[in-house]
Amino acid sequence: MKKPLGTALMIGALAGCIGPQDTPPEENACGAAQMQALIGTPVAAQDFSGQAAVRILPPGSMVTMDYRPDRLNVEHDADGVITRIACG
Repeated sequence: MKKPLGTALMIGALAGCIGPQDTPPEENACGAAQMQALIGTPVAAQDFSGQAAVRILPPGSMVTMDYRPDRLNVEHDADGVITRIACG
């Protein structure tokens, strides 16, 4: 009896932590929209030092699933060519 009750209490406590977002996250807080012209160019030729947070993601990279609207994600292929730029 204690096991189902403990499990129910844990699920109830976790459900209280999860809720709908009141406002949608800013989709361009990292400036990705202005950088779309870089797609197709070599990632090594770009300077992202002006960004607060940047992740350069080679193919098959393992990444955390946390969403940060201010973080710039730059994905590239095996040849080092940028394939996607997005916030997150």
